[in-house]
Amino acid sequence: MSRLLFDPQGIPVDSVAGEQSVIGTRLNGIWLRQRFAAPEDWTQELNDERSVLSPARVPIPASVLLPIVERSHGLTMLLTQRSPNLTNHPGQIAFPGGRADAGDHSAIDTALRETEEEIGLLRRHIDVIGTLPDYFTLTGYQITPVVALIRPPFDLRAEPGEVEEIFEVPLAFLMDGMHHQRRALELPNGAGHRTFYAMPYERFFIWGATAGILRNLFHFLRA
Repeated sequence: MSRLLFDPQGIPVDSVAGEQSVIGTRLNGIWLRQRFAAPEDWTQELNDERSVLSPARVPIPASVLLPIVERSHGLTMLLTQRSPNLTNHPGQIAFPGGRADAGDHSAIDTALRETEEEIGLLRRHIDVIGTLPDYFTLTGYQITPVVALIRPPFDLRAEPGEVEEIFEVPLAFLMDGMHHQRRALELPNGAGHRTFYAMPYERFFIWGATAGILRNLFHFLRA
């Protein structure tokens, strides 16, 4: 089983990104739909994972869903904790999603299918409003983030063996640069330098690709 060469929670905080939070008036379904329909110019944040991948390695297409839940008290982001028994990214916090299948018609179709399989969220509850730039991971995946609004009520069911837990985080917390920690380390055995973002929330340690994709959503909404 593939395991991390380091404990991300044990890496000291190098710095905090510290940008101002996304304005609260933007954190509603109407404004989000408008932003994705007519986006402003913005610059995505490039991660250092793609730079260490071999150019000869063909990335594996995958998609994740960023399910933004329209709660009465404000928007939340629905996330999962992966099963500790998975080969890739065991136990990590993740968006629902996975690799593309031959039968998928598009990256969006992949995200919707995987979401239904992993957490039981049916397509009729999902209003896709756009996508973010692809994100490349050290494990060789090219991930398309699909952003959607979810309106309650809905039922969820964690797929045994894949999803350990399903939970929600206030979107306002995630869209605040003061909560975006930078951590850096030298990998063992000369494997190189690694930097990553972390957004700890209560007992959940959000980091890696999930935090990186959230950073791009943050930049997109702040533009």
